[in-house]
Amino acid sequence: MTSDLHYKAIFDHLNVAVLVVDNQLLIQYMNPAAEMLLAVSRVKVLSSQLMDHFHESGPSLQTLRNAIVEATPYTKRRASWILHNGQALTVDYTVTPLPDESITIIEVASLDRLLRISREEALLAAQETTRNLVRSLAHEIKNPLGGIRGAAQLLARELPNAELEEFTQIIIEEVDRLRNLVDRMLGPRQVPKFASVNVHEVLERVAAVIKVECGSDLRIRRDYDPSIPDVAGDKELLIQALLNIARNAMQALQESDLNTQASITLRTRIQRQFTIGGQFHNLVCRIDIEDNGPGIPKHLLADIFYPMITGRAEGTGLGLAISQNLINQHHGLIECESHPGQTTFSIYLPLEQHHVTESHPA
Repeated sequence: MTSDLHYKAIFDHLNVAVLVVDNQLLIQYMNPAAEMLLAVSRVKVLSSQLMDHFHESGPSLQTLRNAIVEATPYTKRRASWILHNGQALTVDYTVTPLPDESITIIEVASLDRLLRISREEALLAAQETTRNLVRSLAHEIKNPLGGIRGAAQLLARELPNAELEEFTQIIIEEVDRLRNLVDRMLGPRQVPKFASVNVHEVLERVAAVIKVECGSDLRIRRDYDPSIPDVAGDKELLIQALLNIARNAMQALQESDLNTQASITLRTRIQRQFTIGGQFHNLVCRIDIEDNGPGIPKHLLADIFYPMITGRAEGTGLGLAISQNLINQHHGLIECESHPGQTTFSIYLPLEQHHVTESHPA
């Protein structure tokens, strides 16, 4: 008994989820990591069926029963589990039968956080490469555009017929249009001026602008967590970043045929123990901008934060790229999940205040 208690104490301090079941798959023990993973209390689930708490597609249950009967351990990689509360998990797990003890040990490692971190790092690296490419390309484009514009102005002065100036004016206007497009691709050149910012004030400004642009055709819902402290950020740049996302949602709703009223939900929550770009944060502020529109086509979803990627006929494909860049400057990140009837952009901002620079009156 003392030995059992000793090993249970060790299991209780492991980060890996550990479950012990008998030959009928009744739970005999689970450590705190397993409680957190399965979102259950071990006091309530002891002696209950293991498969009452999650579902895995395929012949997984029979494979587990065969392993117990034959006393054959095995490991399964990237299994998809659906918990009793509907949450989806991606896990690696190892099954180790102990026939002499009539028990089986199941070790489970959740991969969702690691997979998300890996996706984020790849996304941030690709976006940085894209930004560098755009900067270089913009420089190469703007230099000859300046020459073309100057030459057109000189040519206009030398033309004998004033009516011909219309053609040089077209050249000048098109050059200016291209320069503006390149400037928009580069995004704001303003360096963020960090101060304490109330994210709900930012969202209320965004909601006010959207409401003016679309009127009563769009319902704006608010689901705020009032306990969220101020973030360190540049208020105007944060408004621009969130307004780009909300305006995209509004335009997508306006262009779609919905059987229900178009709506955008603005939601704030605290997220604990979150990693952004390889940096671990104890607390981050999560801002969700959610709409009930048609969703983003799957073939575009992975690339929507790159410049010139858009699913709208009238879109430029620059708004989301600029928003991601602005949030990156705040050491944050934007993610997106979308399916027909629901598209959610989640903005993550660290709550550490070490970037704040308060100005004091002289």
